[in-house]
Amino acid sequence: MTMQRKAEHAVFTVERVYGAKPERVFAAWSNPEAKAKWFAKSEVFEFRVGGREFNSDTFPDGTTVQFEANYQEIVQDERIVYSYSLDMNGNRVSVSVASVELKPENEGTRLVFTESGVFLDGHDTAEQREHGTGIMMDMLGKLLSE
Repeated sequence: MTMQRKAEHAVFTVERVYGAKPERVFAAWSNPEAKAKWFAKSEVFEFRVGGREFNSDTFPDGTTVQFEANYQEIVQDERIVYSYSLDMNGNRVSVSVASVELKPENEGTRLVFTESGVFLDGHDTAEQREHGTGIMMDMLGKLLSE
């Protein structure tokens, strides 16, 4: 049986308001130790334009996931733009461009995360990714409230 190939294009946005200044939110993305507390611990972490981030993990059920990102633009305390691929069990499931915008709001920060992705062959969907991103942004919020 031949696998039917498909590419689903989608854009989604996840917003959160945190009670921390943009500098602190930016540090949670740019410092590898801080980021490992709410995102996967990276094996490679080169936070600079042209830099790379890579991590891989195996879940208790045996599922393996690999994340590889390349930083396209970084504006200190304001914006991060990166492109990334996600592989699961050796299959490429998506390729995306993501932006993280940090906007001062009252005494805190409004984070606007926007992802434009191509979800491949039904291995993942935009809805699943948006849900997972929301969970990660909530984990970031818990870190920032400590």
